[in-house]
Amino acid sequence: MSEPQKRVPPAGKRKPSLAMVTHRPGENVANVVSFIQGYPLKEGSDVALDIGGTKFELFTKGDSAWARTAELDKTIVEAMAKGTQVVVTGTPQKGPPTVDTYSLGGFSQALSMIDKACDIKR
Repeated sequence: MSEPQKRVPPAGKRKPSLAMVTHRPGENVANVVSFIQGYPLKEGSDVALDIGGTKFELFTKGDSAWARTAELDKTIVEAMAKGTQVVVTGTPQKGPPTVDTYSLGGFSQALSMIDKACDIKR
């Protein structure tokens, strides 16, 4: 789990934003990518990710966004492991789009730790 280094716009009534990659070994699920935007997202909108120029779209519900498939989750996690930052653009129900920038420094090490704890093989 990580918080963004930069949020645009920086002020406002947003709750904290978070990026997460989770494993649920009891359900035989790994590499679940999710982003909590900290505000209600516009219904039917997508959240855009940019990882080193590679772009992905996530579906939204409430204040959160997820990949549409397990294969896309895996592809995003692989891109994050190789990248230096992820830029996340979301559209609120009210107001202009937001852009959150997360550092991926330490991501590979954190992923390795959760892989080991959940017995996930790469």
